[in-house]
Amino acid sequence: MLFAGLSSAYIVLRGVPAWQNIQLPSLLWTNTAVLLLSSVAIELSRRAIRRDDVESMRRWLAVGGVLGLAFLAGQLAAWRQLVNAGVYLPSTLQSSFFYILTGLHGLHLMGGVVALSIVLVMAFKNRLSALRYEPLKLCSTYWHVMDALWVWLFLLLLLS
Repeated sequence: MLFAGLSSAYIVLRGVPAWQNIQLPSLLWTNTAVLLLSSVAIELSRRAIRRDDVESMRRWLAVGGVLGLAFLAGQLAAWRQLVNAGVYLPSTLQSSFFYILTGLHGLHLMGGVVALSIVLVMAFKNRLSALRYEPLKLCSTYWHVMDALWVWLFLLLLLS
C-alpha cells in the first residue's frame, strides 16, 4: 500500500506546473539487470532444493544474495551520481520522489538480504531439504515481489 500510494501521488503530481524532470542516472539500467539476475539465482536455488540438490541451492542462494547487495551498492552509487550532479532530495518534486521511492525500496530489499542470509545459514546447518524448504519458498516469493516492485518503480521514474 505504501508504494501504491506513493506511485499514485507521483502520477498526480507529475502534472503540476512546478514539476521538473531530473536526469536519471544511467546506472539504474545496470542495477535493474543485476536485480533481475538475482531473482533468477533465487529461483534456481528454489528449484535446486525441490530436486534435493542442497549444494546447488546453497550456491545459487549465495549468488542471489551477493547480487542483491550489488544492487544496493549500485543504488548508492546512483544516488552519488545525482548528488555530484547537484540533485538532492529537496531539489525538485521528482528528485524527492526518486530518493524516497528508491530509498524505501532499498530498505525493503535489505530486509530481503537479511532473510536470504538467515535461510542460507539454515541451509548450511542442513535444515532445508526437498521436503522442508518453506523458509526458502517464502524468501524467494518476497524477493520476486521486490524485483517486480523495482521494475514498476523504474518504469514509473523512467517514463515521467
